[in-house]
Amino acid sequence: MNENVGRHSELFQEVDFTGHSGDQLHWKIEMDVLHEREWECIARMIMEYTKPFGEVVGIPRGGLKLSSPLEKYATNDPQHPLLIVDDVLTTGGSMEHFCEQYFRNREPRPYIGWVVFARAYCPSWVKALFQMPETLKVDYRSYN
Repeated sequence: MNENVGRHSELFQEVDFTGHSGDQLHWKIEMDVLHEREWECIARMIMEYTKPFGEVVGIPRGGLKLSSPLEKYATNDPQHPLLIVDDVLTTGGSMEHFCEQYFRNREPRPYIGWVVFARAYCPSWVKALFQMPETLKVDYRSYN
């Protein structure tokens, strides 16, 4: 039985709001509606596409829900990169800012990133399970 019966449980919401980047957005991906078992599945999906990582760190707040189920896949090998995760990437600014802050007082090391949804193209070091098109370019075809 669905535990969200009677609660607002829409993953995609048409709503005007200001994103973390300061941009005005007109639809939202509400990751808080996902259950723990769905986060486990998302972690498993990422594991089918990523290379080994030594440890995982989530960007607060959404990335923490993703980092938790990924921890069991960490190798704890310092030779493997750090995995930095978040739930939704809008501009990539949060990922870049997090790295600057995270490594400010730590020993530099290689890192990779994953997000569940990307509303724009990701920085080169970040991969997305689901990538939204940045601009819509349609090739029209006709039958001759």
